[in-house]
Order: sequence, then structure tokens, then C-alpha cells
Amino acid sequence: MTVTAAAAPQRRRRIRLGHALSEYSGFAPAVVLLGLFFLVPLGIIVCYSFWETIDYSTVHHWTTGNYSYFFSVGAYVSTMWATVWVSVVATALAIALAFPFAYWLSRYVPKRLRTPLLVLVIVPFWSSYLLRVYSWLTILGEHGVLNRFLQWTGITNHPLGLFLYDRPAVILVLVYLYFPFGALTLYSSIERFDWNQLRAAMDLGASPLTAIFRILVPQIRPGIITAVIFVFIPVLGEYLTPQIVGGTGGVMIGNLIVNFFQSAEYTRGAAASLLIAAFIVLLLAVFRKSLSSRDAYGI
Repeated sequence: MTVTAAAAPQRRRRIRLGHALSEYSGFAPAVVLLGLFFLVPLGIIVCYSFWETIDYSTVHHWTTGNYSYFFSVGAYVSTMWATVWVSVVATALAIALAFPFAYWLSRYVPKRLRTPLLVLVIVPFWSSYLLRVYSWLTILGEHGVLNRFLQWTGITNHPLGLFLYDRPAVILVLVYLYFPFGALTLYSSIERFDWNQLRAAMDLGASPLTAIFRILVPQIRPGIITAVIFVFIPVLGEYLTPQIVGGTGGVMIGNLIVNFFQSAEYTRGAAASLLIAAFIVLLLAVFRKSLSSRDAYGI
């Protein structure tokens, strides 16, 4: 009796443990996948960022020299700041174009036509990323469509090379690439808005713009912030677009990181990568309060 009574609590604990494991067993594939392909590589990158590279060989000597070296080189710091302001400008332009599009689509377009228009927005995703970027070379290049048009109209007598291989070209192409992210996110927020509130505000004397910024924008703020994050974060890590259409005049931090790794300077490349990752985490922490689970689910 005593042995049986003492074994009963242990049996109940084993049963509860078995139930708990069965409930969360569905997370096992995700945990394995996340651990193998995210946490382990991230840990390796963190370790490399605190090691040294001497004569193209990595020495397992712990140091913060890679970070201090990055901030001691003016070209690296200026490239990082250029990356931030290019990302901010590209994001602002993409959201500025996406908001009126999503507003028009949600308020004025009949429901039967909204789906075809949304499909047109995502049609570029059906083609290769590289193809979409290289297509801009045929538009902005010296023998591209834009230069041919300027010569045809008589504005210039010779091809102009100022449309490519500089930051404005990079910003233009980035806006084109990431406009759909902002448009789809904003549309999913605006379509749930009660337009009677806007009409009531205008009936009380508010102008259309005042009603939009005082009534609509505050209610869809989580959607706006989500759109900003969906555009800003991938733009911040871009390297193919600056390399193809920016040239040496449009270098961003992603190109710098690629150059580090191609030159076998893995420790410095790891440090630069973690600086960008830390900036993104800081950005998400700043916006965390505006992205509650309820609002994010409703977007």
C-alpha cells in the first residue's frame, strides 16, 4: 500500500509530462529548423565578430577590435549613414505612393475590380528579382528608353549618363521593388475602416485631408508601421540593387559586408552584419508598443 501510494504522484507527474510533450510536439520541426538554420549560424556569426583575422586566417582570440575598426574608418561609417538615409527616403517614397493607392482602391474601386488590381500589383513578383532590376538598365542606361525619349524630343543631343550609378537610381529602383509590400499592407488595413466616420467628420466641417489625418490615419497606424517595417528592413539589407544600378556611387552596407566576406575578412564582415542586425532589433523594439498582437492580427 505504501509503495503504491508513493508511486501514484510520480505516475501523475509522468502523465502530465506526457500530455505536455504531446501538446507541444508540433513545435518540434519548427524548433529544429529554427535552431539549425538561424540560431546556429547566428551564434557562429557572433563568435566570428569577436575573433581576429591575421594573414587571412581566423584566430580564436576574443576581442572587440572588429567593431572599433569599423567605426574608425570614415568610409565605412559614411557608407552606413548613407545606407540609413537611402533606406529612409526609399521607404518614405514607397509609403507615400502606396497610401493613396490603397486609399483609392479601398474607397472608390468596386469590390469586383479590387482583386484584379491587387493581382497587377503582385505580378512583378512572378518574374525574377534580377530580371526586374536589370530591366531598369534598359530604362535608365545611356541607350535606354529615357535617353532615347530625351533625344527624340530634342531636349538633349547625346545620351546622358546621370540616370545610373548613383544613389537616386538606387532609391528609384528600391521604391519600385518594395512598393507592393507597402501597398498590400496598407490596403489590408484601410479596407476594414468604417468610411461613415470620415463622412461624419466632413459633415461637421472638416476638410477631406483633415478628416484623413485626424480620423483615418490614427486608426490604421499599426498598419502604417507594419508597412514601414516591411519596406525599411529589406531595403536596409539590399546589396544587389546598389551593385547593379548604383555602381561605386550607390554603395550600401550590404555591398560592404559582401566585400568583407569575398576578401576572406570574415570577422569584420560578421561585425558589420551584427551592427545591422542590432539596428533592426532596436527599430522593432521602438515600434513594439504600436504593434500589439491584436492590431497585428487585424492587419
